[in-house]
Amino acid sequence: MELLHSDKLSGGSGSGSTQKYVDVEEVKDGIISLKNGSIRAVLMASAINFDLKSTEEQDSIIGQYQNFINSLDFPIQIVISSRRLNIEPYMDYLKKQELKLSNELLTLQLAEYRNFIKNLTAASNIMSKFFYIVVPFSPVESVKGNFFENLMGGPKKDLEKRKIMFESYKNQLWQRVDQVIAGLSGTGVKVVPLKTDEIIELLYNSYNPAVDHNSLLKDIDQVELR
Repeated sequence: MELLHSDKLSGGSGSGSTQKYVDVEEVKDGIISLKNGSIRAVLMASAINFDLKSTEEQDSIIGQYQNFINSLDFPIQIVISSRRLNIEPYMDYLKKQELKLSNELLTLQLAEYRNFIKNLTAASNIMSKFFYIVVPFSPVESVKGNFFENLMGGPKKDLEKRKIMFESYKNQLWQRVDQVIAGLSGTGVKVVPLKTDEIIELLYNSYNPAVDHNSLLKDIDQVELR
């Protein structure tokens, strides 16, 4: 289990006054547990170039998306995250390739190309966009009582019962995730759930937008769908 109370995620020693404003209790098994007892799964979605599609393809995509929305009996949240493109890993790669070259002309050309990329990104604020779908499940939808206490550990519930309840809620959440994945597949959008470490990275980047990050979330074009 990876808690969001680590130094990396909570901002270190001075985070005591800000932690209470964060709704997230913990991240476990690829699921976000909120302080109110509800849970969330986060899916990363690919983008499609709608304008390059033919009229028939556009109509088909719109129809499939309409069918998907009408099939949902629970809310979803679509999140678009814009981040400044980090080219440092690419620049390091070019520098290593430059050192390997024995041809003086190729070395000069690669150095000029590296300087061109560096100046281009410095002069323009190039952004990368990431698309996410948040799928919710709340125990209040199926059980009555103090659900947060039941799920997160009330005085009358032992550890084993809490684990069983969490597994039950998690299974119901993944059923919704499968429904979202199947519904969007007809539109040509690839969707894949984020794992625990990827969710933590996403949350950390969201709560620290001014910090540069070298790590990247998974490439949607290289994932294996469930």
